[in-house]
Amino acid sequence: MNTADHVLFLLKTRGPQTAQQLAEKLKLTSMGARRHLEAANKAGFVASEDRADKVGRPARYWRLTESGHARFPDRHSELTVELIASVREVFGQTGLDKLICSREEHSEAQYKAKIGRTKKLNERVAKLTLARDEEGYMASIQPQSDGSFLLIEDHCPICAAATECQSFCRAELAVFQRVLGSGCTVNRVEHLLSGARRCVYEIKVVAG
Repeated sequence: MNTADHVLFLLKTRGPQTAQQLAEKLKLTSMGARRHLEAANKAGFVASEDRADKVGRPARYWRLTESGHARFPDRHSELTVELIASVREVFGQTGLDKLICSREEHSEAQYKAKIGRTKKLNERVAKLTLARDEEGYMASIQPQSDGSFLLIEDHCPICAAATECQSFCRAELAVFQRVLGSGCTVNRVEHLLSGARRCVYEIKVVAG
């Protein structure tokens, strides 16, 4: 990954950053980071906004634009949206629901096969996270101090399909719950389609 792409990747996975923050992560000078940001801004991939920090003058934060997010692949987005529309038109909502149900069952079977007989929740979450990362979701896991976990997905490779039909998102949440088992609860606390920059799932152990 070249430096220009690495800048976009960091903005994708870390959210808005200052030039100084990016410089530290990339081991560049502030001027070097600014040059990459200015080039990305000229190409339409990033935009900036000034935020008032606690002390001193406002700091300039850089974020991905819609074009910047589009640099990360959404699997065959146009074709997917067309197919969803065609299925709905030819087979109705019932036919589309059957299609989503079939995908749900397939995903569940794949995740269960990868998790296997693992019993510890942290290991089950880790294996599910790895499976999602391999599918292109830029997934990572963050253990919390209260014993819960955050499954973080910085990218959605099926965003166009999920935007067209949000049943895909509801199906994924249900699959996570079944795959991880009744010993925990799974809730989506950040949602890309609700305006967040990513999807985040909170996984808590059920007391008792």
